[in-house]
Amino acid sequence: MGNTTQRIPAAEIRASIAAERRELAAVLDGLSAEEWDAPTLCGGWRVREVAAHMTMGFRYSLPTMARELIGARGNLHRMTDRCARKDAAAHSTRELAAFLRDNADHPWKPPVGGIEAALAHDVIHGLDITAALGLGRRVPEDRVRILLESVDARTLRFFRADLGGIELRATDLDWSFGTGTPLSGAAQDLLLLAYGRRLPPGHVHGEPSDRFVDVRG
Repeated sequence: MGNTTQRIPAAEIRASIAAERRELAAVLDGLSAEEWDAPTLCGGWRVREVAAHMTMGFRYSLPTMARELIGARGNLHRMTDRCARKDAAAHSTRELAAFLRDNADHPWKPPVGGIEAALAHDVIHGLDITAALGLGRRVPEDRVRILLESVDARTLRFFRADLGGIELRATDLDWSFGTGTPLSGAAQDLLLLAYGRRLPPGHVHGEPSDRFVDVRG
């Protein structure tokens, strides 16, 4: 069940981050031109925009980030969207994959959430790509467990995940979250729901499953 394990050592999480970045870079290296332009679970972003966003923290200095935020009138979501689109157009797909691989050990972390949030950033955005493309990639269990243990009400609020009246039940791990009508699926798919995503059809099962399906063509 959620939030029951001991805190994972920071060095172990850093190793997981580095491994995740290298593995995702290898996935990106293998994509076709059509797949790079395919939609992801991040609304309005293709694979190339997600990859550009994932590597933004490596490429932007704090002063540059501050200037971009001022240019977006202080709206973080507007800033990240504009930067992702700009950078996706400015860099080749080869460069975008290399940014991720070459910065596998970069110490970047989001402004809030600590090192677990850095792992979540890579895992969730990686799944935004691989789940949308139907690649069937399974995130290693140890990484998924770290993130499952950090899911709480704050996570849902920040990512605007509406799980009211739902109990998430993992079918591949001993984990559940919330109360209400059961919704079952692989742990990594339920993790995506906690981060406000909608899934391709067939990923989760239960009476309310249609509520969490991405119906875009």
